Amino acid sequence: MKYVLWGDGDSPHLLKWARALALEGPQVFDAFELWAASSRGFAAGFEALVPTSRRLALNTAPAFAGGNAALLRELPRFARWLKGVQPDWVHAHYLSSHGTLAWLAKRLFGVSAPIAGSAWGSDILQTPERSAVQRLLIGRVLAACALTTSDSRHMAERMRALGAHEVMTFPFGLDALPPSADTKVENLFFANRGLETVYAPHRVLAVFAGVHAAWPDAQLVIANDGALRVQLERGVQALGLAGAVHFVGRLDAAAQAHWYDTAQWYLSQPRSDSVSVSVLEAMAHGCIPILSDLPANRELVESGRNGLVLADGAAPDMAELERLLGQATTIAADNRAWIAEHALFAPAVRGFLARLKQLAP
Repeated sequence: MKYVLWGDGDSPHLLKWARALALEGPQVFDAFELWAASSRGFAAGFEALVPTSRRLALNTAPAFAGGNAALLRELPRFARWLKGVQPDWVHAHYLSSHGTLAWLAKRLFGVSAPIAGSAWGSDILQTPERSAVQRLLIGRVLAACALTTSDSRHMAERMRALGAHEVMTFPFGLDALPPSADTKVENLFFANRGLETVYAPHRVLAVFAGVHAAWPDAQLVIANDGALRVQLERGVQALGLAGAVHFVGRLDAAAQAHWYDTAQWYLSQPRSDSVSVSVLEAMAHGCIPILSDLPANRELVESGRNGLVLADGAAPDMAELERLLGQATTIAADNRAWIAEHALFAPAVRGFLARLKQLAP
């Protein structure tokens, strides 16, 4: 089995897929050879997984919002490389960009390998809404995929409506269940989504401001970075929260695990999202999630039972938070059990590869 993984090789998400494929591929196939193509470069972790001789880096700088003419100009080079490799499968990640090039390589350059496609969220939930042309293009890409993956039932339904044939649904889950957190700080909130418009970090601040008014000793740690950081820091000052909100920037895995283990609450308030790996991580570490009201979030949290789902602009009911806090130990155990059963990545990838084996021409 020659398997080409195709996407943004600088992304930790694609690297995570590569690790899982390198581990699970030999369990499913008698012989498994992992290749990789990247629209950008490759993260350092790829060195141990895919030798340089089996990699192609196009070294472009695509934007997920579209308009990637530089990437499109690399289509002939990408197609020539695929024809030289002669893979059994091309697995495209993020369908509006990498999926499009895989489809065009087949349609215009005679690449024969079947396509598997993995949707990442905005490529399905936002891009098709921007224009009729983009909606048509995504439909063509989905129709060209023999198998696609989605990380939420909501997005899978959208993919089918746009033209996908077979969709496997599983979260972009954890590599392993972390140890149980021994000590939680009851008034500590943690947020770590990107400080970008799509993740609506201003809503995180607004929710926390409402909590802080009732719980003056509440603290919020905001990890990650992005274009809105300076604006958010000013917002903290304007809200009078300077001593209660702490920006800690991008964190390595160990530092992030520390905050997951320490914080009792996890805040994530995007306006559009599929199932977020950050939310899964927070649940696995025993945090109580406070999420925005999105279909994918409701697949994870039953509001009032194992977390809280807030409508746009709604402030949390403090009596509800007090009640959830009183059940924190039970909530942590229930959420960890759900992660163990439904959101570990390796078993999901193994099932995905087994289905590819059945579908292989």
